[in-house]
Amino acid sequence: MSLLVLIVAVGYMLVDVNFQNEKLFNYAMKIRTPKLIAMFITAFAIGSASIVFQSIINNNIVTPCLLGMNSLYTLIHTLVVFFIGSGSVLATNSNASFVVDLAIMGVVATFIYSYLFKLTKHNILYVLLIGTVLTSFFSSIQSTLIRVMDPNEYDTLLTSLVASFSNVNSEIIVLSVVLLAVIVYALRKEIALLDVITLGKDQAINLGVDYDKCIRKLLLGVTLCIAVATAMVGPISFLGLIIANLSRQLFKTYRHSYLILGTSLFGMIVLIGGQLLVEQVFVYSVPVSVFITVGGGIYFLYLLLNKRR
Repeated sequence: MSLLVLIVAVGYMLVDVNFQNEKLFNYAMKIRTPKLIAMFITAFAIGSASIVFQSIINNNIVTPCLLGMNSLYTLIHTLVVFFIGSGSVLATNSNASFVVDLAIMGVVATFIYSYLFKLTKHNILYVLLIGTVLTSFFSSIQSTLIRVMDPNEYDTLLTSLVASFSNVNSEIIVLSVVLLAVIVYALRKEIALLDVITLGKDQAINLGVDYDKCIRKLLLGVTLCIAVATAMVGPISFLGLIIANLSRQLFKTYRHSYLILGTSLFGMIVLIGGQLLVEQVFVYSVPVSVFITVGGGIYFLYLLLNKRR
C-alpha cells in the first residue's frame, strides 16, 4: 500500500515534466512538493480524526464534520469579509488567516468538548446534538450575511470557502506539522487506549480506563485536528468518511495504529487522484472538494445500503 502511494505521488510530481530541461523539472518539483506535503498533512489529520471519532461513537458512517468545525470555518471567513472587507490583512494574509481560524476553532472546541462535556455528565449523544445544532446555527448566520453582502466581496469570499491545494503556504505547512505533532504527543496515552475503549464503556472501566476523561481529551484532539486541516486547505466534508471506511474494510483489524496509517495512505491516494483530475482534466475549473463530495455522497449511500443488508 505504501509503495502504491509512493508511485502515485511520484507520478503526480513528474507528470507533464520535460526531463531534458533541468530548470523546468526543478521548478515543477518546487511547486508540487509543498502540495504533496499539504495533502499528507490533510490526509493524516482528517483520517486519524475520523477513525478516532468513529471508534468513540461506535458508528462507522459518522464523520467529525458533525462537530461543526467546517461550518465555523466558513462563518469566520464570512464575518471577516463582511465586517472588515476582502482587502484587509486577515483576508489577504494567509498566515494571519490561519492563526485566526485555528485560534477561534480551538477556543470553541475547548469550550464545547471540555466544559459542555462535563455539563452534560459525559454524554456523547448530547455532545453530538450540540455539534449538530451549532452546525445549523453557524450555517444560518453565514447564509444571512451572504444575502446582504456586496456581490464583489462575495466573489472574493468564495475562493477561501473552497478546499484547494493550488497555492499552499510553506510557512503554514511547518506550523501545521508542529501543531499536529503536539496534539499526537499530548494524546499518545489516550490513543493507545482506543483498542480498549472500543470494547464499550463498562468493559473499559473494568479494565482500569478513566473513560470519561479519555473521551473528553480524544474529542478535543479530534476537533483540533479537523481545525488544523480545515484552516490550512479549507473544508473537505466527506474525505474522512471515505478514507476511514476504506481503511476499515481493507485492513479488517481492531488495532488503531494500523487503521490510522491506512487512512493516511488512502487519503493521499484520494487527494492526489483528485488533484490530478483538477489539473490535467478540468484545468482548474473544478475544485478538488467537488470530486470528494460527489464520491463521498455515493460511497455514503453504498455504506447505508450495505449496512441495511
